[in-house]
Amino acid sequence: MVPERRMALRATLPPHTPTGLLVFQPLKRRHCVECRRGPLSLLVLEDAAPRCLDCADLGHLVFLPRGDTALTRRSREESALSAVVVRFNRRRSRYERQGVLVEEAALARAEQRCLADAEARRRRRVRDARRRAAQDALFAEAFAAEIRRLFPGCPPDRARAIAAHASERGSGRVGRSAAGRALTEGAVTSAVVASVRHLDTPYDRLLMSGVPRHEARRRIAATVETVLRRWTEAGLGSAG
Repeated sequence: MVPERRMALRATLPPHTPTGLLVFQPLKRRHCVECRRGPLSLLVLEDAAPRCLDCADLGHLVFLPRGDTALTRRSREESALSAVVVRFNRRRSRYERQGVLVEEAALARAEQRCLADAEARRRRRVRDARRRAAQDALFAEAFAAEIRRLFPGCPPDRARAIAAHASERGSGRVGRSAAGRALTEGAVTSAVVASVRHLDTPYDRLLMSGVPRHEARRRIAATVETVLRRWTEAGLGSAG
């Protein structure tokens, strides 16, 4: 390709396209000037004339479409010979990268490297999930213990259920808040109150019947207080 034409071509390539061998996906029907084969799906321009990949000594390469950045990068690293495949976008008036041509063995090695990385990431995700599950279990136990300390009359199974519900990861409930993580009395009490409200009062039925939330809470407030007082005073009685 003549220098002037090469410079004009470079000006139409996107900034991230690396320099090196270029192969084109033609928009028009083109034939190889040497072997006359065509129309060509891929061609190389030499001295402004189209040549097929075989005549350009690139016929042994395989096409890797764009999309997987890691695989593309590693394929080019593994391949002694490679080329960037581009196609002209008339609307944008520029050439756009479509993929690369690399050696088949290089692509296979690159795929193995990517698979190894994917397996490593999978194992790391499993380890992280186990670690988070262990942390969540310990926190739920601590939350339940704090419920039992503040409300000694709360049945152990109920305390564990409240703690598990309030501290569920990703739930946005009080146990996942900063106050909840710190096991503050206010956060723990809020979790217990919410449980009593839904399980020990007709609060949910009131909401379903159309009673406004604030009015429904007012109606069941005495029942909630009664349950909390019973759970609190149970510990005081046993201490006396």
